[in-house]
Amino acid sequence: MTTRLAPGDAAPEFTLPDADGKPVSLADYRGRRVVVYFYPAAATPGCTKQACDFRDSLADLGDAGLDVVGISPDKPAKLAKFRDKEGLTFPLLADEDRSVLAAWGAFGEKTMYGKTVTGVIRSTFVVDEEGRIAVAQYNVRATGHVAKLRRDLDV
Repeated sequence: MTTRLAPGDAAPEFTLPDADGKPVSLADYRGRRVVVYFYPAAATPGCTKQACDFRDSLADLGDAGLDVVGISPDKPAKLAKFRDKEGLTFPLLADEDRSVLAAWGAFGEKTMYGKTVTGVIRSTFVVDEEGRIAVAQYNVRATGHVAKLRRDLDV
């Protein structure tokens, strides 16, 4: 069973390449709150809906002091195509070896269409200014999730 993070836990540090191959670290966001969300695959219907919901909420989230970072096991080149096609303006990071996904509890066994499979567990976290988990949500829905997160955070 994958270890799950809970509010108050230290957020596992990471440095991953973005869609342009530039390294982005969780430490880059110290002093601000950041939404870190994990999704299975760029340019698939559910992941596109979720990313576009974050894109469309970015101004309000930013006004509330929240940055957004999306992480998937895709290669940077695929993330760049996805970003450009959908007009995404927040960092998409590539975790090709899935080590960050595993460290955050966002990779492991899940049920899909009634079968147990191993894969990315769609998950969203809010990391506070000190690098601690403020919100940990696992098995979130692609559609409607961002609106629920905004309600939960009063954004």
